Amino acid sequence: MSNFTFTLPAELQTYIHAHSLRDSDLLRELRDVTAKDPMSRMQISPEQGQFMALLVRLMNAKRCIEVGVFTGYSSLSVALALPEDGRIVACDVSEEWTSVGKRFWEKAGIAHKIDLKLAPATETLDKLLADGQAGTYDFAFIDADKTNYLNYYERCLKLMRKGGLIAIDNTLWSGSVADPANTTPDTVAIRQLNDALHRDERIHLSLLPIGDGLTLALKK
Repeated sequence: MSNFTFTLPAELQTYIHAHSLRDSDLLRELRDVTAKDPMSRMQISPEQGQFMALLVRLMNAKRCIEVGVFTGYSSLSVALALPEDGRIVACDVSEEWTSVGKRFWEKAGIAHKIDLKLAPATETLDKLLADGQAGTYDFAFIDADKTNYLNYYERCLKLMRKGGLIAIDNTLWSGSVADPANTTPDTVAIRQLNDALHRDERIHLSLLPIGDGLTLALKK
């Protein structure tokens, strides 16, 4: 896990932030608050948040899904890029971490765009499918427990419209995916996901070395 692009040297990371990052005070404040958490490495990098916001704008997305909220930085980044009638179904199981995000969503005036579901994400996604919402979402971001990545992906793919985009975080796993000696459950799960997506003819695919690895899967 990494909240910076681990493939870049520090001086180049600093340069990119100085010449690309267009931060808001609230996004910086949320990063600072999250940095005090022992699990702060789970937060996405600011350049990744800005990139996803750009993707959402390019797509004119309105209906989004987030699997894994943590302290709400990615939710805030995406919600700020959505139109006033845009909505995110945000899935998480931690009331403690998401309560941090809720405070910042309120401060940003975008809380009405985020429908937080505190339940296992597979249950929430299955309910959306059971409610007839297959093929109605524009964008999904998956950044939760790695051993369930394939389960989340398959459900999100069903929920995406044709031309909908799924972004999946941590797909380079700090380089561990390229080390065959690393057989931890999370590493194996991410390798399995990467292999499955490479073979999946239902999508157009790109794995980008941004943050901790960001895979983009565009539904055909």
